[in-house]
Parts: sequence; structure tokens; C-alpha cells
Amino acid sequence: MNVSFYIAKRYLLSKKSHHAINIISGVSVCGVAIATAALVCILSVFNGFQDMVAGLFTSFDPQLKVVPAVGKFMQADAKELKALEKEADVAICTETLEDQALLMINNRQVMATVKGVEDSFEELTGIDRILIGDGVFELHADVIDYGILGANLLMQLGLPADFDDPIQVYAPRKGERIDLNDPRESLNQEELYSPKVGFMVKQNKYDSQYVITNIAFARRLFEREGEVSALELKLREGASPDKVKAHLRQLLGEKYVVKDRYEQQEDTFKIMQIEKLISYIFLTFILMIACFNIIGSLSMLIIDKKQDAITLRNMGANEHQISGIFMMEGRMICLLGAVIGITVGLLFCWLQQEFGLVRFGSSEGSYIIDAYPVSVRVWDIVLVFMTVVAVGFLSVWYPVRHLSKKYTKVNYNH
Repeated sequence: MNVSFYIAKRYLLSKKSHHAINIISGVSVCGVAIATAALVCILSVFNGFQDMVAGLFTSFDPQLKVVPAVGKFMQADAKELKALEKEADVAICTETLEDQALLMINNRQVMATVKGVEDSFEELTGIDRILIGDGVFELHADVIDYGILGANLLMQLGLPADFDDPIQVYAPRKGERIDLNDPRESLNQEELYSPKVGFMVKQNKYDSQYVITNIAFARRLFEREGEVSALELKLREGASPDKVKAHLRQLLGEKYVVKDRYEQQEDTFKIMQIEKLISYIFLTFILMIACFNIIGSLSMLIIDKKQDAITLRNMGANEHQISGIFMMEGRMICLLGAVIGITVGLLFCWLQQEFGLVRFGSSEGSYIIDAYPVSVRVWDIVLVFMTVVAVGFLSVWYPVRHLSKKYTKVNYNH
């Protein structure tokens, strides 16, 4: 067994001549453990929020979305896009067309995004899980066009999900300027009826802005016959979204962009990643402060074991070997704190998942979820362990070398 490791282990476990050294060593381990557990818990909570938000978008966003690299619209009959329907890994391919329009009803008006979709949109997404009202998901019936509005948009218009009167929808005519004397003459006008349902994604971006209708209606309104703003894809079961995305990017070329669910909500998830990074940096600083306890513990240990160090030096041990003993002691304290902290952190995460110990408030139903979500990821645990080890090892390296030289030097004059 390595001599430095053996002696350091004895020093760590054995009783010191001064009881305060044992206490400080215990405090050092606890400090590192608490900081480590905090890192595990905080990173896991951010993962939980990210998974929760991704789950909300899943009911509305497709697995993959093909959009033009330049501009808002593309030709639906382009040969590259038609080739997508023959891809083995693509189960459903739905054309969509969306743009801004003005909604008016009962002397209320609001700007909204009208999204025209094909009948297969219901199979493409999980929208049936987020419908509100007593009706069914329906886009058209004979000559009637239906519009399914977001919950907040219904509130802005002062409407229930099963409103009876049609909503007037206005959009500028293609290539025309607005006539200020009679603006309506410069606008296309259509009507949307209610299928007695609305939808609620629980994300303001959709609930306050979107109207879902059939794509034929959207093409008439925006004068975009034969055009689409995106192709939305649902993959066959077992297909890897990352592999299919890479294949489609190669197939379609630079004229088109293929986005997965995270890229479709890039701004939202980028903000969450930045918040997670900032929290990690702050907690790492706290960990560095906790490591100062290790330096204090080692300082007292070096003074306490001064005679042992002198004896080892007289027996032939060099300066590097003696400082290595106390260096190993500091690393063992750091490793012990890391292992305890990760174990405690994982235990708390499991308890939070199972029992929801930390809640948002006393009244249930006030938030989307009642307790903080938690999602433990292996790479986060690896990152935490490596961070603790790196910070701990670096924090004791210089102080131990300096102190061991100062207090264990042999004075040959006496």
C-alpha cells in the first residue's frame, strides 16, 4: 500500500491530540458534502423544469419541423419536400401555413397567429390532451370553417370555448397598401366558427396567440395557394429523432432547416440553460469557500503532527513525500465529502420525486404542478463529482506545500 495513503488514512480516522482538529475535520467533510448535495439538487431541479416545459410543448409541437432557410414560405410541391412522404422513418407529414391576422367579434379585436393545418394534425400531435370544452377537434364541415383558439385568446375576446357567433378574420391582401379611408377594402375577410372546444398548452406563447384552423382557410386568407410555412413530421415508433434529423438535413440541402422540439423552442431552452449554468457557477464558488475549512483542518493537523514529520524526515523521507501525506489527507476529505454529498443529494432527489417534499405553495392547483420537479441525469452527477474533486484538490495543493515546508522543517542547530 502507498505509504502516503496509509499514513493519511490513519491521520483521518485516528483521534488527534487536540479534539478541535477532529471537529474541524468533520466540519470540512460536512461543508464539502452540503455544497455537493446542493449542486446535485439544484441541477436536477433545473432538469426537471426543462423536462416539464418540454412535456407541455409536446402536445403542440411536432417531433421534427421543416422550414425554409430564407423567408417565411415555401412551395408545397417542391420535389425535396415531396420526397419526405416516402421516407421510411416518417409516419405522418402535415403541411402547415401560419401568419398574422386580426380577429374581431363583439366590438373586440386582437392580433393573433392563424395556423392552418391538415386533418392529420390531430394524429401528428397530442392536441386532444389539451382541449377544453365539450366539443371535438374539428377543422371544417361542408362550407363551414372552424377555428380552435387558445384559452388566453378566448379570454381576450371575452368568449367561451363554445361561442356561437362567427369570428371575423382579416389579413392584408397580397401586394396591396392599406387604404386609410376604408381599411377593410384592402383586407381579405373570412369567418371562423367554433367546434365547441379551445386548447390550453399552459404556455402564453400559444394560449394567447394561436388559432388552429384548416389549411385551405389559411391559404384563402393569406393568398398563399400552393405554399406552406412548414412541414411537420411525426416519426415511426423506435426511430431516433437525432438520426432522422441528420438524414433529412443531408437530403434537403441548404434551402431548408430541420428543427427538433428543442430547436423549435430554442429561446426558451437557451434561457433555462443559461440559468442552470449561472446556478452551477455560484454553487461552485460556495464549494470553494467550503474547501477553506479543509485548509484550516490541514493546517492544524500539520502543526499537530510536526514531530511525526520530523521523525519521518530523519528516517529518510524527503520533503515531497512528507507534503504528499498531508496532500493525500486533504484529497481524502474532499473525496469523502463528495461521495457523502452526492449520496445525500440523490436521496433527496428521490424523496422529492416520490413525495414532493418542497412545494410551491400551500394551496393545490394554483400552479401547473404542486411540487418542484426533479430529473437526475448521469452526466450532471459526473460533472458535480469532477468539479468537487478539481476544486478540492486545487484548493489544498499550495497551502499544504507551503505549510508542510514551514512547520516540518528539521532544525539541525538544536
